Amino acid sequence: MVKEKSDKIHKNKLIKRNKLFDAAYDLFLTKGFSSTAIDDIVKKAGVAKGTFYLYFKDKYDIMDHLILSKSSLVIKEALQKIKDENYNNYIDRVISFIDYIVEYFKNNKMLLKIIHKNLSFGLFRKALQKPEEYKEMKEVADLLLSSLKKEGFSDDNIEKILFMVIELTGSVIYSSIILEEPDTIDNMKPVLFMMVKKMLTI
Repeated sequence: MVKEKSDKIHKNKLIKRNKLFDAAYDLFLTKGFSSTAIDDIVKKAGVAKGTFYLYFKDKYDIMDHLILSKSSLVIKEALQKIKDENYNNYIDRVISFIDYIVEYFKNNKMLLKIIHKNLSFGLFRKALQKPEEYKEMKEVADLLLSSLKKEGFSDDNIEKILFMVIELTGSVIYSSIILEEPDTIDNMKPVLFMMVKKMLTI
């Protein structure tokens, strides 16, 4: 009886949190982050304002949770793709991984606008510092690190190379998909892949 009551309470809390999560995501996509207030989120979620603060400190906190959730989903899908296919070398796996992310955001431009600042080396660092929260990113990080070590890159250079690859990729994805600068993503992809291959080759 006690366990059933506890399970029901936990389930209700999860439902309310997910309602807030879904409401915030919809509003951030349609209205934008800066134009969305906590009052808007709780109204759309159909919960009391006090309920919001049981789960999140402020709207920046819920945004951080959204970014982690959505980023992890994209990374997880891309990671599964490269696991399911055979590649001749690690560079081809990296290119395929990047290609999946590019194509994903081509079809999800509004999501890219929300999380683009997190397509950066900062997310990679967080993955190494908090592997339990960034499971998919940690797996990608380990794959890249071990591959570069096997290829003979020094520990000192590995982090610098990964920084350049991640920052270049994130920047090109945002600029070419959202701003179409200096060109469309379809025209930029071959150049991006060429530069990534060069960076990953001794």
